[in-house]
Amino acid sequence: MDKLIITAALTGAEVTREDNPNLPITPAEIAAAAYDCYRAGASMVHLHARNDDGTSTQSAGVYKEAIGLIEAECDLIIQVSTGGAVGMSAEERLQPICLKPEMATLSTGSVNFGDDVFMNPPAYLEEFAKTMQEHGVKPEIEAFDVGMINNALQLVKKGLLAEPLHFDFVMGVPGGIPGTVKNLLHMAESIPPGSTWTVAGMGRTELPLGTAAVIMGGHVRVGFEDNIYFTKGVLAESNAQLVERIARVAEIHSRPVASPDEAREILKLR
Repeated sequence: MDKLIITAALTGAEVTREDNPNLPITPAEIAAAAYDCYRAGASMVHLHARNDDGTSTQSAGVYKEAIGLIEAECDLIIQVSTGGAVGMSAEERLQPICLKPEMATLSTGSVNFGDDVFMNPPAYLEEFAKTMQEHGVKPEIEAFDVGMINNALQLVKKGLLAEPLHFDFVMGVPGGIPGTVKNLLHMAESIPPGSTWTVAGMGRTELPLGTAAVIMGGHVRVGFEDNIYFTKGVLAESNAQLVERIARVAEIHSRPVASPDEAREILKLR
């Protein structure tokens, strides 16, 4: 197996301080949380940006500030979100790509998202993939269900994505594929040979799916975007606490954790 890549999804677009008072919001808070996650074993951070009032923003300026502060402290892989928040336009969502980060998320299909719909029609998929291609940004394919894997392969046929692909299986979202180990196995077996994958389990599925991924040879995403609890009814103190836990799981199973540069080699970022 490759060494384990741990991604920290620090903030997301939906979680509030009312949900967990430890949520990082400002660029300085996000950068400090990223550094703590780096020290705990993360090799990548998945970034969403927030305004000072806590609302979600895709402003390139806010992303630039957070990225600069992170890069001043460590060499984490920076992966920006192009999901933004539900209801944002494609133009809004694509703003941080102009910063040319190493990676960005590319959701390859629409999905019911709780009471809302996260819209990704075919025209969006092509526009997002082309924009990332033009800026030299490696996409992480966000698949909320199995059909989204096939949508990504259609983009490969059109020359808009290049293999090897890297997938993030986002599991347990109300409206998406349920977060079971059986479904994770099906997702992992549905991607092209030579691809890499990460699992992001929502809520209580984060730990069991992350543990399964460690054993199966995949990679793991944890953090407040996906789960705000450490144990049932007990809020996590920090994103780093969740990173540290999955790093301990990897240690138990004798799977070393990747450094940022080792993760770059695994993901073919160099």
